[in-house]
Amino acid sequence: MEGDISVESHTEGLTCLSHECKPFEEVTNGHSIHKPVTNGLPIGHRVKEQCNGNASLRSLPISALKQNGLLQTLAAGGEPMVAEESSELEKAREEWEAVESVQPAASEESVPTPLISFNEALQYFQTTDLGELLRNIQPTFRRTGLAAITHFFFGPPRLHRELLEERDLVFAIAQCSLDNSQAVHMRVLQTIYKRLVGGRLDCARYGDHWENIGFQGTDPATDLRGTGFLGLMHTLYFVMDPETLPLARDIYKLSQHPTQNFPFSVMSINMTRIALQVLREEALSKECNRRQQVVGVLNEFYVATYLHLFQLWKTQQKTISDSGYVLKEVELFAKKNPKQMMRRLEVFLKEQRAGAGPRGPSPDPQGQQGGSPSLGGARTGPGSGSGQGSKEKQMHFTGVCELPPDMEGEARLI
Repeated sequence: MEGDISVESHTEGLTCLSHECKPFEEVTNGHSIHKPVTNGLPIGHRVKEQCNGNASLRSLPISALKQNGLLQTLAAGGEPMVAEESSELEKAREEWEAVESVQPAASEESVPTPLISFNEALQYFQTTDLGELLRNIQPTFRRTGLAAITHFFFGPPRLHRELLEERDLVFAIAQCSLDNSQAVHMRVLQTIYKRLVGGRLDCARYGDHWENIGFQGTDPATDLRGTGFLGLMHTLYFVMDPETLPLARDIYKLSQHPTQNFPFSVMSINMTRIALQVLREEALSKECNRRQQVVGVLNEFYVATYLHLFQLWKTQQKTISDSGYVLKEVELFAKKNPKQMMRRLEVFLKEQRAGAGPRGPSPDPQGQQGGSPSLGGARTGPGSGSGQGSKEKQMHFTGVCELPPDMEGEARLI
């Protein structure tokens, strides 16, 4: 070759991020003369805006490498991108900056589930197709032979025809299982938990926290056999009615006692089981006929039954080892004295409203006097046909589960 050829390393691009640096070599008359180089550049050789690729990469933050795509290229074992791609790099940088400016949206899980009222939950069951469940209910106790004849002549009156649909819907709800896919079901669970513990945030669907309010395990659904979703509906009524909420919390507080503790929710489900049995045996028919409603009467009877157990448990210093005996006693008394049970509840709530505080519990209700209880708007006396009482009459429980035959007449923790 003729002449001298000198190869200069030069910088391309705006930021010195991409350039080409070659070993310096002089060719003279066909012979090459190597000169010492440092970082790919000959010592003492003039270059235009000398900059070394590796040195420039070391001087940039990781974020800049990400913006220019260099980090990905180096990780892949390739060469840095050339300066001709500077326009694309600029575009990528703008897109990256736009992404960084986007604020993350608030997670739906961080928004507490709104509380649900008893009436709203009940209206959900009103509008749900429960035809299959209604075909499997047993709303009355089957009697045969002499027992049937005796009951016909000397037993309680039959439920009025116009109340049969409402009664059947109650037993249909008792056949409904807890469904994770139903928002109303989940809201009922969350409402019960929040009202009992006084919290505002949602809790997980499964976990030990359910044991804190008296379920047997991490999944409340496993405790609903025998009462179905009605067991949760009664607890919901208990904690959402402003008149009964103080009593519910008093019972819950006792359930946490160091020695007199008991599972609040499991015991509540047993109270629902007893109430269903009394309704099935038609012991509540007279009161239902008088008020022209079933739901309101059953709700109050459930609360009255739990109040009776609460007073026995507290005054007689019962413990969990006594639960079978106490449940049997409560069930027998409830079946024989439904009117007395409800009178006691009325007196208790009347004194509570008057600010007299809880009356000294008395297991013997014979001395209790007063009218029928008024809970959840189910009023008696003048004006009983108006207000919440009439609303309750128009609502129908649907999805109540049938008690298994082997559980009838038994008093035990479910």
